[in-house]
Amino acid sequence: MAVLSLFMQRHKRWVFALLPWIFVLLWSTGFIGARYGLPHSEPFTFLSWRMAGNLLVFMVLMQVFRVTLPRTLALWKQQLVVGALVHSAYLGGVFSAIELGMPAGLAALLVGLQPLLTALIMSVVYQSAPSIKQWLGLLLGLLGVTLVLTNGDAGFMDNGSVSGVQLSWILLALVGITLGTLYQKNYCQPQPLLAATFIQYLSSLMVMLPVALLTETMVVEWHGEFIGALVWSVLVLSVGAILLLMMLIQAGEATRTASYFYLVPPVTALEAWILFDEQLTLVALLGMVITVFGVYWVNKK
Repeated sequence: MAVLSLFMQRHKRWVFALLPWIFVLLWSTGFIGARYGLPHSEPFTFLSWRMAGNLLVFMVLMQVFRVTLPRTLALWKQQLVVGALVHSAYLGGVFSAIELGMPAGLAALLVGLQPLLTALIMSVVYQSAPSIKQWLGLLLGLLGVTLVLTNGDAGFMDNGSVSGVQLSWILLALVGITLGTLYQKNYCQPQPLLAATFIQYLSSLMVMLPVALLTETMVVEWHGEFIGALVWSVLVLSVGAILLLMMLIQAGEATRTASYFYLVPPVTALEAWILFDEQLTLVALLGMVITVFGVYWVNKK
């Protein structure tokens, strides 16, 4: 640990420059994991198993690094709220929409509106409006994501019907992740990341398990794909990606942190092209370039 700490201090600038890209790479695999796991389990059942696994892993990590849970009720309440929004609402909404038949690309596109929604809320509620350059970067990011996911086809939504229920679930996900990140940044007192995230996952399990028990069969087909998706979701997404997200929220402006989510759909499209041989056209590649440029413009000082 001493060697790691010394390395972080000496190379702090480069490490923090790489963190957003590592986060995007890890977070983008969420849709891939859902594609592998959902055929073998209902969404809230899968997520309940995931949250239970998260709690076990974080209990071990807290013992290893000697981190204790907060003793004040206020700190617990803050992280319980974050868990309900960032994990329960976001993951439950995305997984349920995909389970009901919404194309993963369309779901990613709609959730990709988060940076614009974050900027709007920051402008109206917190009177912290992004600059003209940042607004332009956000719009460029949205344009790039749209090109990646539609391949320039204006009628891409006509390929399959989208129900109001599907849109309701994805709207829940969009609002949940947006409000959760803003609440974490503006209202949560500093505390150890491991303890805070443990409480968030406990909050999420307290929401997801009752929903699964009341609305689903809780039947799981313990197929290799399901086990692989579950292990990946726990160790890579819930440990790696979520801890990086919490670090980015604490270290940067809410609008800048949210802009990184624009990079997730293009990276997901690239992963789907590699893993599932899905189509990736020149228009989509152009969209990736525009997205990266938009995010760079938002974050450029």
